[in-house]
Amino acid sequence: MQVLKNLFNFYISSSIHVAISVVSLTFITFFTTGVSSNNDVLCFVFFSAISGYNFVKYFGVSKLYYKRLSNWLRWIQMLSFISFLLTCFYAIKLEVRTFGFLFCLAVLTVFYAIPVFSSQKSNLRSVRGIKVYLIAFVWAGVTVLVPLINVGYLIGRDIIFLTIQRFLYVLVLMIPFELRDLKYDAPSLSTIPQKLGVNKTKCLGVLLLVVFLVLDFFKNSIDSRIIITRAIVAVITGVLVLLSKTNQKKYYSSFCVEGLPILWVVLILILTRNFF
Repeated sequence: MQVLKNLFNFYISSSIHVAISVVSLTFITFFTTGVSSNNDVLCFVFFSAISGYNFVKYFGVSKLYYKRLSNWLRWIQMLSFISFLLTCFYAIKLEVRTFGFLFCLAVLTVFYAIPVFSSQKSNLRSVRGIKVYLIAFVWAGVTVLVPLINVGYLIGRDIIFLTIQRFLYVLVLMIPFELRDLKYDAPSLSTIPQKLGVNKTKCLGVLLLVVFLVLDFFKNSIDSRIIITRAIVAVITGVLVLLSKTNQKKYYSSFCVEGLPILWVVLILILTRNFF
């Protein structure tokens, strides 16, 4: 039992779970647009998510305590290094037109973890009020724009709305994390719960989910399968947001909430196979 517990903890801590979620959102983009799934893109997204997330999470720890890192962190370092190499391998397989946008996202990720200006010793993560918006922007860029730019898909009206929807959905997914971290975040971060309070933050999450759904009806092309699965996921997400607390179970956000995109893919596969 302890072995399984340790493996599960490593699965979460090493960002494998969040990487699968990012890949799931990328797959949803392929499904939504009718573009055939590209395995090179999916592998690139998966390994870049692991290396990128672990860089952001553990950069400071590794820098300060590199001589006495715990065994589990050394394993995460090894996984991150291998993932970075595989990220480079699959990046070579992407189209050249994708690189410019990828470079912008990579710069944001790096400066999210390390100081932008060495004299101030502050990174983008510590800039007042922008943390969740920056994360949502990068997720939307990676899971919507990168796969479509790579295949030369026209970025028109529907894709702009899809990108906004993805941005809003990731923003909502961040709310349980923001509530969990409320008692640890410095007041200078000016997070959403710090500005609005717990209950108003939850209400904002529900409101954003409504906008997330309504945007479907402004698109030129409307698919009932997509709308139904999106509505089911929005309801489940809304329930988890409303149930989230500042004092929550250890894996409530990092597993249950962060796993919602995986559930979304499962719903798509089940509903499209059996009902459409």
